Amino acid sequence: MSDWLIYSIGFIAQTLFSSRLIIQWVTSEKQQKVITPTLFWTLSLIASFLLFVYGYLRNDFAIMLGQGLTYYIYIRNLQLQGEWQKLFKPLQYFLLGFPILIVIYYYNNNVIDKELLFKNEAIPFWLLLLGIVSQVIFTLRFVYQWMYSERRKQSELPFGFWLLSLIGSLLILIYAIFRKDPVLFTGHSLGSFIYARNLLLIKKSNAQKTST
Repeated sequence: MSDWLIYSIGFIAQTLFSSRLIIQWVTSEKQQKVITPTLFWTLSLIASFLLFVYGYLRNDFAIMLGQGLTYYIYIRNLQLQGEWQKLFKPLQYFLLGFPILIVIYYYNNNVIDKELLFKNEAIPFWLLLLGIVSQVIFTLRFVYQWMYSERRKQSELPFGFWLLSLIGSLLILIYAIFRKDPVLFTGHSLGSFIYARNLLLIKKSNAQKTST
């Protein structure tokens, strides 16, 4: 597959990720508090799958790991908001099973070369390690958000989510610079700003509650 097509898939995914953040940010700015619109999770789900494909095509295990771990958390948040149940049943089954079927298919057909994923000459081990650590931290934000939301039985984006987002995003930016990856760099440059802004909105909202 040509490089321009691979990068196109990556940029489409990052555009969707950025769009979800912009929608969430604008909605939150209007309310002067952090809001979690349904469209945030819908765009997250679509973008996550595309970026997983992008990571596979670039033989980048760090990207695949990050997206593989968050895909189903996006679905769970749509369930908590009552939107997942509104989807056509066959579409639900397709979305739930498709990523798993892809992994099984490629593994059974020896298309996934584990040596290539973990020993890619284009990515030194220390850089791969940085990418994995960055993606793990970035992924933990959704694990934290998921547990937080499960306890309250509603989808929310708490302070800890945005803090982990900012830390993970800054680390991924460093990884993107060394990896010379324009897709990751573009997406996380905008993301870092929005994560920091949401932290300020939460602090401002908490300060107002304390003062009253």
